Amino acid sequence: MFSVYILKSLKDGRFYIGFTGNLAKRIKEHNSGFVISTKYRRPFKLVYAEAYAVEEDARHREHNLKLRAKAMKQLLGRIKKSLAT
Repeated sequence: MFSVYILKSLKDGRFYIGFTGNLAKRIKEHNSGFVISTKYRRPFKLVYAEAYAVEEDARHREHNLKLRAKAMKQLLGRIKKSLAT
């Protein structure tokens, strides 16, 4: 199972979009400082995840969310109450 996930930095409030084959392990890596791109924005909270059976589908969705502002804006609009907690 592959996951596309969105983390929210509790330090600066910004989002990070990622893809992984092991979601729990990857979140621990982000919060432990092992991911260079997020090291200085810790700690993180998982705010959203989607599961995919095929890696290619997950990679495509991650790419879509990262490069298409409209896709990300629509998703954040759907989960705005979850983001407030």
